[in-house]
Amino acid sequence: MGLFSALLGNAGAVNQETLVKDYGKLLITGEEIELGFKLIRDTFIFTNKRLILIEKQGITGSKVEYKSIIYKSISRFSVETAGTFDLEAELKIWVSSETNPSIVKQFNKAVNVYDVQNVLAHHVLK
Repeated sequence: MGLFSALLGNAGAVNQETLVKDYGKLLITGEEIELGFKLIRDTFIFTNKRLILIEKQGITGSKVEYKSIIYKSISRFSVETAGTFDLEAELKIWVSSETNPSIVKQFNKAVNVYDVQNVLAHHVLK
């Protein structure tokens, strides 16, 4: 199911050591990675200070955009769990006062979306 989920664009959890090795250079002093997820070419990371979206662009994926969203700019978010016949759960994040979600990500069933919701709630509701 892992490859099938990846082909559909669903995110799977990435271990913390791999994220620190690959993206540690993006972190500031005192910033720590809490959770991270990878799509086929893109990665998103929840740190104790911000949400970092890493989006590979182009055919080769050599061009990369690193987008940082501080938690206080997130106005709302929603987590939709996977149903009996659904393959994925969905996360939507609205930044500032936008009417449509700025970020929409899908997770395979291997990811506990309650953990994702918990880390977002922890930082956004401070």
